[in-house]
Amino acid sequence: MTLQARHEKCAPRTTLRKSNMLDVIILAIALSMDAFAVSIGLGAKKNTPGLALKAGLYFGIFQALMPFIGYLGGRGVLGWTESYAHWIAFGLLVLIGAKMFYEGFQEGIEEDISAITNKMMLVLAIATSIDAMAAGFSLTLLDANPYIAFMIIGITTFAFSWVGVLIGKNSGTWLESKAEIFGGTVLILMGFKILLF
Repeated sequence: MTLQARHEKCAPRTTLRKSNMLDVIILAIALSMDAFAVSIGLGAKKNTPGLALKAGLYFGIFQALMPFIGYLGGRGVLGWTESYAHWIAFGLLVLIGAKMFYEGFQEGIEEDISAITNKMMLVLAIATSIDAMAAGFSLTLLDANPYIAFMIIGITTFAFSWVGVLIGKNSGTWLESKAEIFGGTVLILMGFKILLF
């Protein structure tokens, strides 16, 4: 095989990997918008010392863990659902995106919080990351290292949650609903991308 033929054979695979890593980064940003929105609300409501770090850790860890659980579940049933996997991923991402979009027009869940305790942060972290478990199924369809993907999702959510608390502290909740609407829109578009391409 000539050098040029080898290059042509390898080029599409390299392009696919780059494209799918970009998809993972976009997915990470979209999934982190829920935690970002809640963090803005927490920062505006009652900003205690260390809240930005606490929000980043709680939301980041759970946002990385839940897609891992969804991914394992997706791998377990992929053999049975392989011919429909694109439709399942499409449906899950569109449902999650529509839910986030709808929540962007509702009052934030942090409005009812009277005290920011570790127990309350745990509840919020689970509530904001449940959607990510379903989104983890879509990772079975991407040609990307899942463990790197989970790490990217966790780090991205940590960063957005940290910044969200600071934004809420300094400028209130004006960005809160826009973040969820943006995240929901991106997830819906990713669903269509998985289905059509």
